[in-house]
Amino acid sequence: MKVGIVGATGFGGLELIRLLKQHPEVNEFILYSSSKKDEHIQSVYPHLNGLAEGALKAIDHEKMPEQVDFLFSSAPTGVSASLLPPLLEKGMRIIDLAGDYRLKKQGVYERWYKKEPPERKWVEKAVYGMPEYNRENIKSAQLIANPGCYPTAALLGLLPLVTKSLIDTKSIIIDAKSGISGAGAVPSSAAHFPIANDNLQIYKVNRHQHIPEIEQMLHHYSVTKDPITFNTHLVPMTRGIMNTMYATVDEGTTEREIEETFSEFAEQHPFIRLSPQGTFPCTKQVFGSNYCDIGWSFDKRTNRITTVAVIDNLMKGAAGQAVQNFNLMNGFPENTGLQASPLFP
Repeated sequence: MKVGIVGATGFGGLELIRLLKQHPEVNEFILYSSSKKDEHIQSVYPHLNGLAEGALKAIDHEKMPEQVDFLFSSAPTGVSASLLPPLLEKGMRIIDLAGDYRLKKQGVYERWYKKEPPERKWVEKAVYGMPEYNRENIKSAQLIANPGCYPTAALLGLLPLVTKSLIDTKSIIIDAKSGISGAGAVPSSAAHFPIANDNLQIYKVNRHQHIPEIEQMLHHYSVTKDPITFNTHLVPMTRGIMNTMYATVDEGTTEREIEETFSEFAEQHPFIRLSPQGTFPCTKQVFGSNYCDIGWSFDKRTNRITTVAVIDNLMKGAAGQAVQNFNLMNGFPENTGLQASPLFP
């Protein structure tokens, strides 16, 4: 196949290049960029010297459907809303890594993203691209809304419990921490080395745009429609997300039920790994991979469960999950091109 990558110079786009370069079903890719068109990707990122040839192409709605068989869009949130509809109208199949098509209620999107919502038609047609919970719909989709990085870790750690009604959803608290690459390739004051190094920062307290995305999925699988408490922190490392999640266990739930629920979940999905009972995952053990590692502990004294989920924010939290969705949409084995072990040390 010949695939295109919009926003190829962002961190998500760079990960897509790395993954698709070794994908056995992809024989060519074309890189698009609005900010660096006509530049050569290796002049912007020398680590791609000899790996990705040719100049970055301008985004052209007329030419792109003829140039590629499939498109990944790694443009910033807000750009996809206007960029993608003309391409979708021409029948292109697209995976969008931004947040524009994830939220089904336009008012919710406006309130949390502070942007004009995308066209209703495509919001309704977009499929939320979490393979562990939407595999069959992904296979037949034209447009995939690739999940956010924080929601991916949160939902993979919580939904197994929610779907079995083992926890009280109104008691959910999520303490999330991310490496600096989650802030994107464009420099910001928070990600500036003298600020970020040797520092731990909380940000967007009670107003992170991923809150409604997490709630949307939790509400879909739970009887109640309770809000959650979710807060994020910036950690002075390049990659990785750790979500530590707390919830009250429903009365009568046993530790054995919880263990069986997580074991069954991990057995069904190739990128879910459970830590041995009594141990907890760290971000280093998923670095550069598409795995989500999960550990948990049930505190009978407080009747609360602590669940820890770790992912690489640029992989399972972005490009890796996008390639996983790409495989499902095209009938390839789900783990094609994603089988490399995590990088260690």
